[in-house]
Amino acid sequence: MLPGKETTNSSCHRVEPQAKLPTNTVLRTLKPGEVKLVKRVLTEPVEYVANEFFCRSDAEQILMKSLEELGLGGPGRPSGNNDDSGVYRLESPESTVEMEQEPFLFRRLNYCRYRVALVVERCAGVRPNADAVREIIRWERAALETRSEIVRLNVPLVMAMVQRTRITGVDMTDLISDGNMALMRAVVRFDCARGYKFSTYACRSILKSFSRVASRATRHRGYFPMEFDPELEKSNYTADQRAETEEECVDELKSILDENAAHLSDVERAVIRARFALDRDQRGVQQRGADARTGWRAGRIDQGAGPANPELSPEQAAQRSGAFGPVAVRLRSGTNVAAAVRLSPPDE
Repeated sequence: MLPGKETTNSSCHRVEPQAKLPTNTVLRTLKPGEVKLVKRVLTEPVEYVANEFFCRSDAEQILMKSLEELGLGGPGRPSGNNDDSGVYRLESPESTVEMEQEPFLFRRLNYCRYRVALVVERCAGVRPNADAVREIIRWERAALETRSEIVRLNVPLVMAMVQRTRITGVDMTDLISDGNMALMRAVVRFDCARGYKFSTYACRSILKSFSRVASRATRHRGYFPMEFDPELEKSNYTADQRAETEEECVDELKSILDENAAHLSDVERAVIRARFALDRDQRGVQQRGADARTGWRAGRIDQGAGPANPELSPEQAAQRSGAFGPVAVRLRSGTNVAAAVRLSPPDE
């Protein structure tokens, strides 16, 4: 009797793992990759397509020949090629699998999964020992190797379907990605005993995945009708932080002038208020007051403009320029001196 329960597909069996994880003593003898593989097998369901051939006594001897002996297991993508779409295999002489090799590969894949299911079912409720763990690793690695070979030989199907489809508004890379995922799912579910070619089954699965991608893209456009705008991706965090800092500095300067913490004269305070427009609603009044008291023209403070009062001598103008040009203000907060701020002229 074959292990596992039958799914909706009468030939597909599913085994729910009920075994516990191996002891730490057993796990310490394994490599990190082997530990990860064992934990995945003992926590995820094991699926395989049943076949009467598995019950034969010589099934392992026939199916577990090396792929090199069968003329399979060729090289993967060329060195330096990071494209996983399979385009490089379209013109390869190994781009298609032979008719007699296809059933053999799928029987080999499902036989390996069948042997993994036997071990998992045998260890239900107990911790697998070292021999059981090594057996799980052996058969699971063989199953992964066979599945990789099947996918490698049929990857051009995805690119062929992409070139044949007429779906608009979807990026080709999204189609290739979903098509590859559909291809790997089709490898696990295909039953070669029914007499169909795998390409027929896989192409149907790939086209259905393309339909799902198109539906998902349509919903996305409904939620986000705008096209991608790189300007919207730019962050204004620096500008916001700068504006916040400037506002804090202005508030601090207002408090210093209001409390006269820097011990400035009325004229100096009026010049600073007019220079930095601290009171925007009274800006014109303050500038006119600064002109009347200092003899400097409005808007030319700290910029070396001549005195507005023609009665001032050059010596008096130079003295006023030193007094009201770059004004040094000592900021005091309580008894601590916070900083020395140099009030620079405005940007032209």
